[in-house]
Amino acid sequence: MRFDVITLFPELFAPFLISGVTRRAYESGLVEVQLWNPRDFADGNYRRVDDRPFGGGPGMVMLAEPLTLCLETIRADRTACGAPDAPTVLFSPVGEVLSHAGVEHWSASSNGAVLICGRYEGLDQRFIDTHVDHQISLGDFVLSGGEIAAMALLDAVARLQPGVLNDEGSHQMDSFNPALDGLLDCPHYTRPEAWRGQSVPPILMSGNHALIERWRRDQRLQLTQRQRPELVRAARRAGHLSKSDEAFLADLPKNSGLDA
Repeated sequence: MRFDVITLFPELFAPFLISGVTRRAYESGLVEVQLWNPRDFADGNYRRVDDRPFGGGPGMVMLAEPLTLCLETIRADRTACGAPDAPTVLFSPVGEVLSHAGVEHWSASSNGAVLICGRYEGLDQRFIDTHVDHQISLGDFVLSGGEIAAMALLDAVARLQPGVLNDEGSHQMDSFNPALDGLLDCPHYTRPEAWRGQSVPPILMSGNHALIERWRRDQRLQLTQRQRPELVRAARRAGHLSKSDEAFLADLPKNSGLDA
């Protein structure tokens, strides 16, 4: 799949694309990333890409024309390379909050997307109305630009591609994954068994895999109920909670010491 990224700071992506386990996706071509700077499509000696907002107010607004010329060039290049048409995505506070389901959607799509990284006060609304198909948010906060949001989506998509992670099944045990019924993942421990007066929960050393799995399930239920109770309610509505799960949740005040 191919992702085209429109950004005023393409240099920010250079270390991202060659670092960490997800670099395998980019190096192998499983996820192709092309970077485009709208300043290359701006007029004048200064290659201006922004201007003051009509009606006054602080900040600057990105001009529609350089963005449109950049997008038209991307579409022509995709056609020339035999790449399929792709939706245009803007990272914006008004967008739908990115979730695991959303990441799976983009990961399963062979078309990829054109990702627009806004800056300043945002983009001219006329460009958004004309060209943007989807808007995505990372949450209720504002970044200085869409580049970090674009990297977050690319990283999340890349790690789901076959052969990228050392253990291809490891992402199925991630928080929010349907394999965990959408719950948060449980705590994890490694060597040494005792560290600065704290020991690994004994049940994890028991070798009884059925008990270990039940402990992990209970930990997921407890953690999710405490931190994200709406995920427990969603799992219940979907019929994912067993009688044992419900009994544990009902008895949670008595089960606060799960490390035993």
